[in-house]
Amino acid sequence: MNTSSLTNGDFSIDEALAELLRDRGVTLSLAESCSGGLIAKRITDIPGSSAYFSEGVVTYSNAAKTRLLGVSADILNNCGAVSSECAAAMAAGIRLASGSDLGLSVTGIAGPDGGSEDKPVGTVFIALAAPDGCWVKRFQFNGNRDDIRTLTAWTALDWLRRYLLGMKQMPQIVTSTTGGTDA
Repeated sequence: MNTSSLTNGDFSIDEALAELLRDRGVTLSLAESCSGGLIAKRITDIPGSSAYFSEGVVTYSNAAKTRLLGVSADILNNCGAVSSECAAAMAAGIRLASGSDLGLSVTGIAGPDGGSEDKPVGTVFIALAAPDGCWVKRFQFNGNRDDIRTLTAWTALDWLRRYLLGMKQMPQIVTSTTGGTDA
């Protein structure tokens, strides 16, 4: 597969991402919260995904975020589980724990409850930890719970695809140790 076919719609996002990960010899691990494992499902639906997909964890509770990913109590208490700081710590934490080249995380409010004025339902943070940095971005999705989870998974996979294609249009927020990693 050539790079132009990865950008012109000849393949699904899942297939394009699989090809990029395989071609670059890059490994990936996931830390999911609001998507509940949907991203891992989409990645593992592609035959041969064991060549690049190391592992995924669904850390719905704060305790799981701390125990499995090393997210600090300070981040959870001061910033919240749905924050750029938490998303970055989750991505860095799964990258460190798994030994993968890339750690991708999502955390958000899928609804229908749980939103607030500053973080309404549909607020999602996606983070990517890589050898050259860690990026996080806030998204505001609309729709019902399933819509928000689907948009979260699709956006995270597309964001990762763009990173692998060299289209890093993400603000770098972490350049030193976060969550115990060299991200």
